[in-house]
Amino acid sequence: MQNRLIIISDLMGNPNNEGWVEAYANILKSGLLVEHLDTRKLAGIDLCLGSQEIIHSQFVNGGIDLATKALIRQNKEPAHVLAFSIGGTIAWKAALRGLKTKSLIAISSTRLRYEKEIPDCPTLLFYGENDLNKPKSNWFLNFKIPPVIIPHADHEMYKNSAFIKQISADLKAFLQAH
Repeated sequence: MQNRLIIISDLMGNPNNEGWVEAYANILKSGLLVEHLDTRKLAGIDLCLGSQEIIHSQFVNGGIDLATKALIRQNKEPAHVLAFSIGGTIAWKAALRGLKTKSLIAISSTRLRYEKEIPDCPTLLFYGENDLNKPKSNWFLNFKIPPVIIPHADHEMYKNSAFIKQISADLKAFLQAH
């Protein structure tokens, strides 16, 4: 059976990703069965909503939990997970609740700073140096997860084609090792 890679979008979902999700999929697809999941669909959030503040509020007020349950329900076979921003929080919580996760890569998942437990899988976390909401250094030390901090980058660095190319080797090596 071919290894699976689930790619989970950020807060705005797949329709609004301007092609950056596909860029990751194209880099990582060699030897993997890649599946894209839209966080907004997982959470049951209206895809017509355009306001980032309203969408964020819906995730924080129950959407994360709904998306976590949907992710577990829809995925019974083990998979690697690559998730962005709030998608990383959803994947983390799902891994804690039983999602069969071979490895978890989260990029700019700032809400992880509130987490008190760590999933039982190899984990790689990327953050921009200038992302004000990334977990504090003691959070990483407590979980013994060394973060990859991208110099001069902000929260949405993952959408930048230069960043995508910059970390592709790290992502490939991590996935191959796990």
